[in-house]
Amino acid sequence: MNRRSLAPGDPAPWFTQRCTTPSGRYSFDMAAGRYNLLYFFPSAASPEIGERLGHLAGDPVFDGVRCQFFGVSADPGDEVAGLLRAKPPGVRHFLDADRLAADHYGVPAGGRSLVLVDPMLRIAAIADDTLSSIGQILSFLRHLPDPLAVQRQVPTPALMLPGVLEPALCEMLIRYFHAQASVQSAIFTEQEPGRSLPVTDIGFKSRRDCVLRDPALVARLQYHVINRIVPEISKYFQFQVTRMERMIVACYDAADHGCFGPHRDNTVTATAHRRFAVSINLNDDFDGGGLSFPEIGPARYTAPLGGAIVFSCAVLHAVAPVTRGRRYACLPFLHDAPGAAKA
Repeated sequence: MNRRSLAPGDPAPWFTQRCTTPSGRYSFDMAAGRYNLLYFFPSAASPEIGERLGHLAGDPVFDGVRCQFFGVSADPGDEVAGLLRAKPPGVRHFLDADRLAADHYGVPAGGRSLVLVDPMLRIAAIADDTLSSIGQILSFLRHLPDPLAVQRQVPTPALMLPGVLEPALCEMLIRYFHAQASVQSAIFTEQEPGRSLPVTDIGFKSRRDCVLRDPALVARLQYHVINRIVPEISKYFQFQVTRMERMIVACYDAADHGCFGPHRDNTVTATAHRRFAVSINLNDDFDGGGLSFPEIGPARYTAPLGGAIVFSCAVLHAVAPVTRGRRYACLPFLHDAPGAAKA
């Protein structure tokens, strides 16, 4: 692979690599929403690098909420010798013996480099591995501005549309959920390219889904999406929706710690055709359950009863835990004919 030449302001390359996580892998696109310091080094067996790692990994600024640290080791012996220890949630290490990450970031063989990536996954700084550089980066991270204040200056990458479904239809959809079978909702993963598999992880996603099989209800829901959401997508995003999928009623229940961790909706082969996600709230008698966009900031958004939030499937988003009651929602995906050909 040709090494890339990166500079501050450039998008940070995404990659998936072996990592000191419970799953053994980590997709770097999931690091959005926080500052991330990548430290590329040839081997942790070096006393100097080992000291650097101890200094960085032990700094409390890397709390996993506002900042994360990733060591990127090129030495397979570091793993064998137990020199790379994760300290969740803020400290992890990539096992980069095949140089996948290093080549993406333009780090030469045997090189040492510090790369700071901002919450929108853009390069914020690139520095040599010196004590002075480390000190400057840590000082910057310790004095970050309030993220909510920053977010107020950035437009939210979503449409909030009230009145998509009338209350009577919302009630019918909730009754349908309770009259039919529902299942624990899965997430798609891809350990091998082109092979997407559904897995259940209730710590990351706790939601029950009921597939709509009543033709009359499906037709009514599609009618409202086509007439009240699709024209707005065309107006604001200049995208012509011609396909719709996943007609479900979903339930986030406070009793089950209903939530969905930060994720994107189109990062594996089975979901790559998706273009827009739609979240239509069917009730409002609950607390929590707000939708957030971590790349932009921590603010949470809740559509009114019958209202929808519409956003790109490529945007990192999360659903906060429901703390009281149950949040019911319809959650279709929208795409077009080229996307349907890939589905």
